[in-house]
Amino acid sequence: MFRNERTLYKRKNNAPGHEGEQIVSIHHEGIPRTIYDDRTWWSDAWDPMDYGVEYDFSRPFFEQYDKLYRTTPLINLSVTNMSNCSYCNVSEGDKGSYMISASNRNEDCIYSNRTASNKQSGDVYIGTKNELCYEIVNSSNNFKVRFAEQTFECVDSWFLYNCKSCTNCIGCVNLRNKSHCIFNEQLDRETYLRKEKEFELSTYSGDGRVRARFRELVGGAIRRYANVVRAVDSTGDNLEGTNDAKNCYDIFDAEHIKNVVWGGYGMSDARDAGPGIGLDSNLIYDSFDSALNSSRLLWTSVVYHSFDAEYSINCHSCSHIFGCYGLRSKEYCIMNKQYSKEDYEKLLPKIKAHMKEMSYKDTKGRVFEYGDFFPYDLSPFAYNETVAQEYFPLTKEQAEERGFFWYEPDDRNYNVTVRNEDISDADLDGPALKKIFECKNKGSQLSQCTGAFRVIPQELSLYQQLGVPLPRYCYNCRHYNRLQQRNPMKLWHRRCMCTGKHGKNTKEQIVYQNTTKHFHGEDSCPNEFETSYAPEKPEIVYCEKCYQTEIY
Repeated sequence: MFRNERTLYKRKNNAPGHEGEQIVSIHHEGIPRTIYDDRTWWSDAWDPMDYGVEYDFSRPFFEQYDKLYRTTPLINLSVTNMSNCSYCNVSEGDKGSYMISASNRNEDCIYSNRTASNKQSGDVYIGTKNELCYEIVNSSNNFKVRFAEQTFECVDSWFLYNCKSCTNCIGCVNLRNKSHCIFNEQLDRETYLRKEKEFELSTYSGDGRVRARFRELVGGAIRRYANVVRAVDSTGDNLEGTNDAKNCYDIFDAEHIKNVVWGGYGMSDARDAGPGIGLDSNLIYDSFDSALNSSRLLWTSVVYHSFDAEYSINCHSCSHIFGCYGLRSKEYCIMNKQYSKEDYEKLLPKIKAHMKEMSYKDTKGRVFEYGDFFPYDLSPFAYNETVAQEYFPLTKEQAEERGFFWYEPDDRNYNVTVRNEDISDADLDGPALKKIFECKNKGSQLSQCTGAFRVIPQELSLYQQLGVPLPRYCYNCRHYNRLQQRNPMKLWHRRCMCTGKHGKNTKEQIVYQNTTKHFHGEDSCPNEFETSYAPEKPEIVYCEKCYQTEIY
């Protein structure tokens, strides 16, 4: 509830010398905060230490921090070293990109989230080193791949699920090192090219026909219990290069961690952390978006290149700080106030004891003390502006019943020029840039639907280059559609569904028949595991050994 990745607004700049200038911000105009543009915020034009206060033992710590947080200027967007990028956030080192977030070192990418080192791609969710790709999820090192999930090192293909090292394939599932396959059927090159042309994949109707058949194939395919690579003594999903990672998701190169999501890259000894955590860091607890050569970060947000920081937000290159906001290159500070090393070490234990003695209660009576993350009502964001809405979707009524703030955006009375049912393949030509298309979801609350969308030149060029039809959903709805392709961040203890040569995968029928002999012969597989596939779901889930026997 403290991480807003994708909800952006136009608002007035409050920075000295730039007052009234229009900027893009993660904070809407209505919140009572001072917002600086990122260049001013990072400059020496102001000093966060000017907002420092003495600790008051007559009031709860979180109440005092709330006042500091509301008083100190906030940054409009969390961006660093960006070049020719618009509407990006929580991003670093991107070039020529538009509306991407939680990103790093991408070039000419659009409408993507949690991506790194991609080029000329769009609508990517969790992807690395892809080029000329569109609508892919949990996929890496692909070239010219459209509509794929858990796909790696593939080239010039459409509609893939869990494929690796494949070239010129359409509508395929669980393939390895194949080329010229359609719906898992091997074809010669000439036949493949003829059928590819017949499918008319660049049209909405042709796309729909192939997509429907592909979904049928995916529904009857076996699933690996977890998407893990080089994961030793680890549980969770989408893990690569992990050791002793328990209940973790979307983690790369990390060890000795538990309950961590989206991060890694040289991280060790972390717990209850993420999203956006790691990068050569260790000893992290109950924090998010904190990383880059840091150590001992507890209850932090956006803290980088720092050591021994607790209950601090947006602090950089600091050490030995507690309850601070916006500091840069400081040490031994409490509530943005400077102390000597001796005074800091004397005062800090007293504050921690006070936080336990005088706890904080929110509007719903929830108690917060030392050892808890910041209370929900200290967040400058509404519930539906944050990634909380993506992980745990709520309606406005449900959120408000729990005491969470909900932001009701102004009515978007867009002058729609093309109704959704009237969008045609002909709109893919240049005139599309001048049209306003109606979104198919028509304002759905749960997906944050904008109701309508436009097509930008960079986007149109990508569609034309890849030969894909115009989308029928707005950017937000497409993002939520991608999220639906992923399993929940939750584990169930289950048994392998491989039931031998003549067994049934479900109670009703044989959905998948093994193609080769397994180690357990004609009996059911005895292996058990932790998986993010819920027992009541229809997927056929195999253990690692049975899956490898069938697929490789």
